[in-house]
Amino acid sequence: MQQRTKVAIAAGAVAAVLAIGTGVGIAASGDDDRPLTGGDLVWATEAALAHTGGGTVIETEVGDDGAAYGVEVRIAAGRVVEVSLNADFEVIGSTADDDAPGEGADETDD
Repeated sequence: MQQRTKVAIAAGAVAAVLAIGTGVGIAASGDDDRPLTGGDLVWATEAALAHTGGGTVIETEVGDDGAAYGVEVRIAAGRVVEVSLNADFEVIGSTADDDAPGEGADETDD
């Protein structure tokens, strides 16, 4: 095996270990208002947009208000809905959020 191939394989293995460690750290970190990244961002975005029937994601958070993930979506007429997801990316609730991203939400029943 060529030296260049060995280095590429080793770098890939290190990147995989770091990615797994980061994912575990994010899932266990609780309510710290960090934005979602990577696969978590993709899955949470898909779940939130399916729940709202479309829109534009304007903010995501790890561990938001007791949920594993929070996604703020701007929908029709500029309304903002915060969608709460569990660790399996299932919707566990949503609230109207007329504040700017990150400033809190007023609860309503959906």
